[in-house]
Amino acid sequence: MIQIFGTNKCKNTRAAQRFFADRSVKVQSVELREKGLSKGELASVARAVGGYRALYDSESPRVKERGLQHSAPTDERLAVLLLEDPSLLRTPIVRDGTRAAVGAAETTWKAFADAAKK
Repeated sequence: MIQIFGTNKCKNTRAAQRFFADRSVKVQSVELREKGLSKGELASVARAVGGYRALYDSESPRVKERGLQHSAPTDERLAVLLLEDPSLLRTPIVRDGTRAAVGAAETTWKAFADAAKK
């Protein structure tokens, strides 16, 4: 089953939900403010998208709130930060098993939708 991790306020998350709904593909939506990714889920998604840096939203207002805009955390530190504070993640994170996409990635979403219909 396809999972969409994001927030209700995020326009890209809503776009992903609409994308799959328009194609009648069932998804599980996970509100990141209520439930973040587990350590295993985060590691799996990071592997699928090219590492923790691809998941880190350096433009997030939360980055400035936490004073992280002037530092470049190591991958290990980034993993800890993303687990502790899911609002630092780029959204949406769309996951289909071991495959994943982050941000507005309609080409990848289409491949997930096509595979889900088979």
